[in-house]
Amino acid sequence: MGWLVMKQHPDRMGRVDIADLNHNTIVMLQHRYYIPIALFTGYAIPTLVACFWGDPFGGFIYAGVIRIFTVNQATFAVNSLAHWLGDQPFDDRISPRDHIVTALATMGEGYHNFHHEFPSDYRNAIKWHQYDPTKWCIWTWKQMGLAYNLQEFPTNEIEKGQVQQIRKKLDQRSAKLDWGVPVDQLPVLSWDEFQRNVKEGGQLIAISGVIYDVSG
Repeated sequence: MGWLVMKQHPDRMGRVDIADLNHNTIVMLQHRYYIPIALFTGYAIPTLVACFWGDPFGGFIYAGVIRIFTVNQATFAVNSLAHWLGDQPFDDRISPRDHIVTALATMGEGYHNFHHEFPSDYRNAIKWHQYDPTKWCIWTWKQMGLAYNLQEFPTNEIEKGQVQQIRKKLDQRSAKLDWGVPVDQLPVLSWDEFQRNVKEGGQLIAISGVIYDVSG
C-alpha cells in the first residue's frame, strides 16, 4: 500500500509499513469508531463543558457548530483560496499562491507557492514577518526537545527560484516595450564609411560598436 516515514531516533530514520498500523490498537480503535468519536469530541464535549455555567445550547452552537464550520472553511481554503489569491514568487507554472489573507485564514498555509515548490521544508513562510504559526510552534518544540531533524531546503536553491521568477517577469515586461530595431538586425557600416559620412557633415556617433544618428 505504501510507506510511512517514522522518526524513531534523532540520528536515524526508520520505515514502517502501513500494514503495521492495522495492528496498532489505538489507530484501529479510532478507525473503527471514527464517526462516534468525531461527534462526541466535536459536539458533545463543548455542550457538556458549557453546562457548568448553564448554557449547554450556547456551547453546542458556538464551540461546536460554528467552530467546526469555521475550521472546515479554513481547511477548504487551502485548496481553493490559496490557489487563486496572491503572488507566485517561486514558480508560476503551478497554481498555488502566497498571500497574507489566506495565511491568516489557514494558520500560515497561505504561503502555498513556497509549500508546493519546496514540499519537504517544515516551513510555509521563510521571512520573519510572515504569518506562519505552525513554523513557530515546530521551532519552539525543537528547542524543547520535542521535535528534531527539521528539514529545510538550501537557501541557495530557494533564492534561485526567486531570481528565476523575477527574471521571467522582467522578460515578460520587457517584451511589451519598444526597444527599437534589434542590434543584430541593423545594417552594417564599415569604419571607413562611418568616417567618410562624418567628414561630409553627417551627425553620427559610435558607442560600443553601435552607430547613432543624432541629427535629430
